[in-house]
Amino acid sequence: MKEKACFSTPVTPEARKGKSRYSKRITHGSHLMKGKANHAMEDCLVSEFKMLDDHELGLFAIFDGHMGHDVAKYLQEHLFDSILKQSDFWTDTKNALKNAYQTTDKEILEQSFKLGKGGSTAVTAILINGQTLVVANVGDSRAVISKKGVAKQLSVDHEPSKEKKLIESKGGFVSNLPGDVPRVDGQLAVARAFGDKSLKRHLSSEPDTAVEIIDDDVEFVILASDGLWKVMSNQEAVDSIRNIKDSHSAAKYLADEAVSRKSKDDISCIVVRFH
Repeated sequence: MKEKACFSTPVTPEARKGKSRYSKRITHGSHLMKGKANHAMEDCLVSEFKMLDDHELGLFAIFDGHMGHDVAKYLQEHLFDSILKQSDFWTDTKNALKNAYQTTDKEILEQSFKLGKGGSTAVTAILINGQTLVVANVGDSRAVISKKGVAKQLSVDHEPSKEKKLIESKGGFVSNLPGDVPRVDGQLAVARAFGDKSLKRHLSSEPDTAVEIIDDDVEFVILASDGLWKVMSNQEAVDSIRNIKDSHSAAKYLADEAVSRKSKDDISCIVVRFH
C-alpha cells in the first residue's frame, strides 16, 4: 500500500497504513496534523513500497515546507524519481542520493517563478529488500530508529549555529536575537534546505547520509517533521510507542502527544515497524 499526502488547506487529521507485499513482517503507517499557525498545511509525505529491478524498495519521506507548500509538493512528486534514475543507485546509493538532492534543488530554483520563493526541508529513507536502510536529509526533519529500545538518530539537524562558519564564508550571517532561534540572514531557522532562492547563496542543499543494516535488534523507524522533535526527545518518542504494535496507531499517537505538549507547528510522522 502506498500513501502520498500533502494538504494545502486546513484539514482534519488523516492517516494511512500499509505493509510490504513481499516482506510480510514490515508494516508502515503515517499521520499528518495541521498546526495552529495561521497558514495552510505545509507538510507532505511519501510512504510506500514498490518493486524496481526485482528488488523491493520502501520509500519513506517527510517534506516540511516553509513560505508555502509548493516546494514540498514538488519534492513529493519528483525527488524519489530522481533518486531512482541515478546511474549509480545500486552501486553507490549514498552518492545517488546526494546527486539527486542537488539536481532536484536546481530544478526547483529554475522554476521559482512557478513554485514561489519558499522552500522545504526533507528527510528520506529508502529500505532496500527489507535489509538496508539508507537515509538522507537537509534541514531539521529527523529519522530515528529504535534498537532494543534505545533511540539512535540517523539524520543530522542542520542548525544555523552549527554551520555559522560555512554560512559566513559564503557571505551570509547567522542572527541570534534574544527570544528567537538562530536564523540564516535573520530569516530561516535551518542551514540547509531545498528552494529559498533569495537565500541560496548562503544556504546548502547537500544532504547528510547514513546507512543502517536492519538486523534483529532494530524494532522500528520514526520519520517526523520538527513539529514533533521541538517538544519530544528521540528517546521519549521511542519509549512512547515501543509497545504500540500497529504502525498507523503509533504514528497517530506521536502526533497527538506532540499537540498535548503544546506543539503549534504542522506535524507529519511515519512509523515503519519490523515485526
